[in-house]
Amino acid sequence: MVGPHGAELAVGAEIAVASHMKPLSLLLVEDDRGDALLVEELIADAVGDIRLVWAESVAAAQRELAHFRPDCVLLDLNLPDANGIAALDDVAKLDATLPIVVLTGLNDEHFGMSAVASGAQDYLIKGRVEPEVLRRALLYAIERKRAELTAVELHASELRAKENARLERGLLATPLLLENPGVDIVARYRSSREDALLGGDFYDFIQTPDRTVHVVVGDVAGHGPDEAALGVALRIGWRALTFAGLRGNERMRELERLLRAESSSVGTFATVLSLAFAPDSLRFTAIRAGHPGMLVHGPDTVDWLEPPSGRALGLSGTDWPLNELELPEGHAIVLLTDGLFEGHSGRGNERLGEDGLLELARSFASLPGPEFVDALIASAERRAQAWGGLTDDIAVVRVERAAR
Repeated sequence: MVGPHGAELAVGAEIAVASHMKPLSLLLVEDDRGDALLVEELIADAVGDIRLVWAESVAAAQRELAHFRPDCVLLDLNLPDANGIAALDDVAKLDATLPIVVLTGLNDEHFGMSAVASGAQDYLIKGRVEPEVLRRALLYAIERKRAELTAVELHASELRAKENARLERGLLATPLLLENPGVDIVARYRSSREDALLGGDFYDFIQTPDRTVHVVVGDVAGHGPDEAALGVALRIGWRALTFAGLRGNERMRELERLLRAESSSVGTFATVLSLAFAPDSLRFTAIRAGHPGMLVHGPDTVDWLEPPSGRALGLSGTDWPLNELELPEGHAIVLLTDGLFEGHSGRGNERLGEDGLLELARSFASLPGPEFVDALIASAERRAQAWGGLTDDIAVVRVERAAR
């Protein structure tokens, strides 16, 4: 055995330790050289290939952990720089993922039990430990810690899923349309792959007392709960401002103010596309704040429509062109967020892009509204599957004048 101060104790027993394909590595935090030698002897007699590194104090353990990650820690509760449960807390703070087995004296068994209650995976009493007991205690501690971390991760995942579900309900409002609204609307929202953070894509459609149908699609830059919450605020703000009678630039300026007030960080921006469909007419207005254009879906045809735009919200815009447009008879407008075309195209590292999306949409042009939207999303997803699928949220809204 080489001396203290983090020196490695060469232990050469031949064995494979249960679930480990590589030698087990241990950090012994013990200030007594004699006790350290006893642990080495136990390990030498155990059936296992175990590498042991010795540290005399919590401070020495911290130095070792800077360049060495053991599978388990053997910890004496009486150290020069920490004592009792404080020693356990100090070592646990160095790496919360490490399993810890506490070593106690014959008269300190209650400390061992208290240590387990405080987060240690097990305790052993000096002088009463056999080689096989030590080996099993270490392996069990490693597995207990692994199960504990898995349970914590699962719980966090469940909480995140519930939070995402609540945020998604806020991003996707219940439509407020009058009886016989005069339009047929298909809306789809697809969350990004399960291991990605929720984005701030949102949509809404309402009908005001004058029977004008208002539709909005938006996308907050970035991913995470802050961006999703901001998307919820913008959607609710757009709905409230629309019912209050604000239109065009007046409404956009208020949304700009809302974004700046609700944003959690400087530099956050959001793109928005807002349409208003006149009652009993094929005419509609469009106002864009940095948002992608739209698809015009007709019988067996699809075209790209991109009217003049102002800056995205949050980028100090002051003017957003109000575009007066008209739908050809039998055609529909399809609003979307950029997650639909920013994925891979299926050819090398090439992205689908707006041109690729248009080509894809034209291959489904003959399908009726709901089937057209579903096929478009599914095909974009298939093309990106080899690269892990689409990694951004997708919102798609198709609006068509209802047949009379």
